[in-house]
This record gives sequence, C-alpha cells and structure tokens, in this order.
Amino acid sequence: MKKIFYFLAVGLLISLGFCAQASDTPVSSSLSLLKSVPLAELPGKAAALVAAANTNVQAQTTVDVVKAAVGLNPAAAPAIVGSIAAGTPSVAAIAAATAASVLPQQAALIAQTAAAAAPKMAGKIVEAVCKVVPTAYKAIAEAVAEVVPDAAREILAGVAAALPNLKDAITEALTIYKTAVPSVSLVLAQATSSSLEATLASGLPVTAAPRITQSGPYQPRADSPVNLTPGGNGTPVTGPRNYSDPVTHD
Repeated sequence: MKKIFYFLAVGLLISLGFCAQASDTPVSSSLSLLKSVPLAELPGKAAALVAAANTNVQAQTTVDVVKAAVGLNPAAAPAIVGSIAAGTPSVAAIAAATAASVLPQQAALIAQTAAAAAPKMAGKIVEAVCKVVPTAYKAIAEAVAEVVPDAAREILAGVAAALPNLKDAITEALTIYKTAVPSVSLVLAQATSSSLEATLASGLPVTAAPRITQSGPYQPRADSPVNLTPGGNGTPVTGPRNYSDPVTHD
C-alpha cells in the first residue's frame, strides 16, 4: 500500500511539473529554443520546430515560432517564412501572415518568398497576407504572381476573399478571360477602376480636393509717393519727387 501511495505521489509531482511547463507562454518557449541558434541557422531551426509539432497544434506552433524567430532577426523574416513553407506547406499562409503582421513593410516580399517555397498555396498566402496588410494588396498579389504566374486565378481569388469590396469587380474583370491565364496586374487595375465607378454611381458624396490658385507677382500699391518736407509741420506733400531741386524753407 505504501508503494502505491509513493507512485501516486511521484506521478502527481510529475504532472505538476508538466503543468508548470505548460503555463509558460508558447512564444517564450520557442524563443528560448531559438536563442542559442546561430543567426544563419535560424530559418532551418524554425522550420524544424514547426515540422516536428503535432498536427493539432502545428498552426499555433507556427505563429509562436515565427514571432520568436523574426523577433531575433527581423532581416531574416522572408528566409524564415520560406524555410517553414518549404518544410510544411500547409502552414505557409499562417507563417507568411504572422511575419507580415510584425513587419508590414515587408509583406510583399514575405508573401513572394512563401509562395515560391509552396506554390500550391499561393492563393491562400495572398488571402492571409492581404487580410493583415490590406493596403498593400496590389503589391502582394503582383509579387506572388511573379514567382507563381500559373496561379493567377488563385491569387485573384485570394485578393477577393481578403477584400470583399473588390470581389464583384474582380469577377467581372475575369469574364474577359476564358482559357487564357489572366494578368493579375491588369485585372486588379480594372477591378479598382470598376469599384471606384460603382462608388460614384451609388451617389455617395465625393469630396473634391481643394483647388490652389496661384496669384500673380506682387504688385506694389499705385499710390503717389508722399514727400515730407524737412522742418515742416508734418503735412505731407503729394506729387512726384524732385531730388535735383530740393525744397528750401525760410
């Protein structure tokens, strides 16, 4: 009986130890694992951690690992995402969107690198990254189209999913393409124009930019010059100046 209680007590202590470890934040746990890795090996180690995670927690592990790795070396964000996407294509969109949320100014390059490593996920990558950096949707879509040109329809579908206000315009622009591969740049240009026309047709007020008028060169006043007689009573004398014949006083 004593042995049973002993093993139960040991089991309880082990369980408490696991619970204490689980209470640590996942990001800090990933950070501690990556801190000792040389910067040059950071993308490979990050990819290995994601690939080794159980499928039921792989998405969250991807988020945690990307945040930790990018925090250690922001300049390597595209390489980190590309390495993860190549090793585990199913989480390529998650990795790209996570990195883009940390470094929005690199969103297009991050999406491009992820798509190059996992071309079958191009549409999902565009959708995920456009959702976190919607203002850069054109740059993101065009960058991905450069490395995965055959995925133009998937790329445009990703933009439409991320930006529902462009969905109808993109669908309409795609109608001119049947079997041909559409041009991402051209379709987005047409969609943007159609979206603007729809806004104008809806009757929403459009505020015009203030007009700035340029006046002519400065013109002095045309008043006649005023001469003040030295020693006089202060009454101005109007008329032209005659410096060759100064006024004399008694």
